[in-house]
Amino acid sequence: MILVGAVVVVTMAFFAWGKVRIDIVALCSLVLLFILKLVTPEDVLFGIANEATVTIASMFILSAGLARTGLVEWAARKLDRLAGKTELRLMLVISLTAALLSAFIINAAIVAIFIPVAMVLSKSRKIAPSRILIPLSFASQFGGVCTLVGSSTNLIVNSIAVNRGMEPFGFFEFLPLGLAMVGAGIVYLAAVGHWLLPTRKGEAEQIDKYRLIDYLMELQVTDKSPLIGQSWQKSKVEEDTKVELANLLRGTRAVSRPTNTHIQDKDILLLHGNIEQIMEMQGKYGLKLLKDAKVRDKELSSHNMKLSEVLIPPESNLIGRTLNEADIFHRHRLNVLAIQRRGRTLRDRLANIKIRENDTILLQGHKDDITHIMNSPNVVVTNELTELYLRKNRAFIALAVLLVVVFLTAFNVMSVMLAAILGAVAMVVTQCLTIEEAYKAIDWKIIFLLVGVLPMGLALEESGATLWLATNLLQPLASHGPIVLLATFYLVTALLTEAMSNNASAAILAPLAFTTAASLNLDPRPLLVAITFAASTSFATPIGYKTNTMIYSPGGYKFTDFTKVGVPLNLIFWGLSVLIIPLVWPL
Repeated sequence: MILVGAVVVVTMAFFAWGKVRIDIVALCSLVLLFILKLVTPEDVLFGIANEATVTIASMFILSAGLARTGLVEWAARKLDRLAGKTELRLMLVISLTAALLSAFIINAAIVAIFIPVAMVLSKSRKIAPSRILIPLSFASQFGGVCTLVGSSTNLIVNSIAVNRGMEPFGFFEFLPLGLAMVGAGIVYLAAVGHWLLPTRKGEAEQIDKYRLIDYLMELQVTDKSPLIGQSWQKSKVEEDTKVELANLLRGTRAVSRPTNTHIQDKDILLLHGNIEQIMEMQGKYGLKLLKDAKVRDKELSSHNMKLSEVLIPPESNLIGRTLNEADIFHRHRLNVLAIQRRGRTLRDRLANIKIRENDTILLQGHKDDITHIMNSPNVVVTNELTELYLRKNRAFIALAVLLVVVFLTAFNVMSVMLAAILGAVAMVVTQCLTIEEAYKAIDWKIIFLLVGVLPMGLALEESGATLWLATNLLQPLASHGPIVLLATFYLVTALLTEAMSNNASAAILAPLAFTTAASLNLDPRPLLVAITFAASTSFATPIGYKTNTMIYSPGGYKFTDFTKVGVPLNLIFWGLSVLIIPLVWPL
């Protein structure tokens, strides 16, 4: 029992640390449990063959079918007319739409599509995107708890319940509490959000956002410069100094192909790199620093040159590669000016930095090259909309497939796992997406996280750790009434979710809920509902839930912005759950 507890505690610490991928941590923990003979070979396979794992993989494919046919994006584009001109109306329309769609589609896919839509609609109304993106992320979360398939956490808890002989949750069983949370969440964001949501000015310079002002400098070419008559590319200066040419100004105009243009006397070079290296270039290359020069976005994106910010979505195949290895930017002749990662700006030695999920990258290049990269599935351009590509015939088929899955599950014709598998196969057979797109649509990090974490719950039970916790820690709480026990499970789950993976929190605590309920002769269902909702709604940090991390950099947020807005909402949801759960699922 002590060994199992130690492994679980160390695993949770690594989850919270966040420096190692959560799927790697989970798999290493599983291997350690097996080596220590704390799980059997059959237990090791429990996560792979689990109903939740298969169902979640199938739901990723279902969601991708709707997204790839353009149906979700088409719906998002229709919001412009409904959104009116005010901030409140825009927030309400985007939040309600995201909540509705997230009840049936993986919410990370919804947020990835809605980020550029929210950014563009905000900009056209001169509203700070930071006023809209947090409501978008939060709404996608409390929309996801309205149905059984709305969140991967729902499916994990349901699978654990079924494996222990409990009646599975119905497709719309979570709806009463889910609707209460949607209503309370929307009202809170509309009434209180005005005072708590941060305002990061919509017109704020990208340079300022990425804090490039000290690393992007204007130097003028003097008549003694050896660069005169050469192009920047042919001069090999970048190879020698690692300083990049962001743009070349001739007179008052920016040239269209700065690296290929022959340099002339009095040209102004906008150089990006290490400030000490840039300063050393003055004497060596006959350049003169322009005093009091202020490089602004318009100088980087004037005429045919553009600045663009891209988000690395969870399914991108650029994740884990360095910028040198990910040749997509070089192939399209784009300069990478900076990377933002969880609010931290990376500017030095960019070529060797490994790209991570939800990084945002500031690019600069010719407008035609920017257009080409906008169509790549490996990046999401956040500051403008790509051309809508709606495959009408396939879009209607994809919608019909989703409706059939909902019908089969809601009316108990077949289990959610079988219905989801059927829907995933139908998406490929009807050519709503190719088999390659289906494989890419699955977030394998979540799948392997479950492979490693679900057997951990078995190890806790089989070692007697859950029984010890239930007897020594939770039974005394139950003496104050089952409502106190329910509130405790919700609070503990919510706190763990803010620090580590929501799926891991649910997988570890659900078995404890069963053991506790059995020792007290209570129905475990209300406790499982509390765990499900607490793990599916994480508002207080940008790292507790994937959608929060996705909007972190595009919104220009600080860590404390989520705490300020999210903690009161977490408390509201805690109170609602303690009030409503016993009414719908009696203890």
